[in-house]
Amino acid sequence: MALLKSFNKRAKTENETGLGTNSSINGGRFFNKSGAPNIQLQGIPFMERLNLYHTLLSLPKWQFLFIIILSFIGMNLAFASVYLLIGIEHLNGMVAITKLEKFGEAFFFSAQTFTTVGYGRINPVGFSASFVASLEALVGLLSFALVTGLLYGRFARPKAYINYSENALFVPFRGGTAFMLRLVPYTKNYLVNAEARLTLSMQIEEDGIKKNRFFSLELDISKANTLMSNWTLVHIINEESPFFNLTKEDIANAKAEILVFVQGFDESFSNTVVSRTSYTFDEFIYGAKFLPMYHPNETNSRTIIHLNKLNDYELVELPNFG
Repeated sequence: MALLKSFNKRAKTENETGLGTNSSINGGRFFNKSGAPNIQLQGIPFMERLNLYHTLLSLPKWQFLFIIILSFIGMNLAFASVYLLIGIEHLNGMVAITKLEKFGEAFFFSAQTFTTVGYGRINPVGFSASFVASLEALVGLLSFALVTGLLYGRFARPKAYINYSENALFVPFRGGTAFMLRLVPYTKNYLVNAEARLTLSMQIEEDGIKKNRFFSLELDISKANTLMSNWTLVHIINEESPFFNLTKEDIANAKAEILVFVQGFDESFSNTVVSRTSYTFDEFIYGAKFLPMYHPNETNSRTIIHLNKLNDYELVELPNFG
């Protein structure tokens, strides 16, 4: 399919996105829906580019807990094996008979030593076993200090708790057309001085070469004193808009992608938090409008927000849009 060769010359371009202009060296979207850059690193050894601290901080909760539990079991299995190699007779107080029972007792003695619980029934005898037990206690103390720091870092790390609608809509608006998407904070970490910014990426053919061009989408309201309810970001399509006079086919051919950036001050963290996501052309819906997601309660004394209605919309007629 032919690339877009004509676009609105009056649209405001962005030249400081930090993203490449040569579209032939880009693959797929710039940002995933989660906001993470859609980039795969290669060229240097994995261990050199691995930031273990950052990785453990950013892992999903279940993966982080799985790694902690697996590491705990793995280290105790290793130390239990060392105790068996030294000799089970150097662990005084063991009552196990079979090999499996002896390994089990060595494992649980290792766990008690690793956590510095030390119930006392089993104790090391001799230099070798005592040295390994002392080393394990040191490793355990350092490990728990590290895990405690990671848990605190994950717990206290500033984060923008914002959900975005799955789709962005082209909506009849004020006698014309507007581009809209919706977001909502999903915890009580409400933001103040919130600010949103949209950037449109399109592949434009210039002198026979595909190039990524970036355009700033002006918002009807780009700043909010406080963000405690849903917020619909509205870009009015007029003569200044890069969408002006484009058809659905033009937008698809240009592989349009909307980059969304939201930031605000979170009083709970006493810090500025940032959130981002993106919408590609196949996530656009032409001729729809969002349905309300909040209403007053029965006594008209409080507002109820239905977070599960963030993506709800209804189809409407969209005139003058090919």
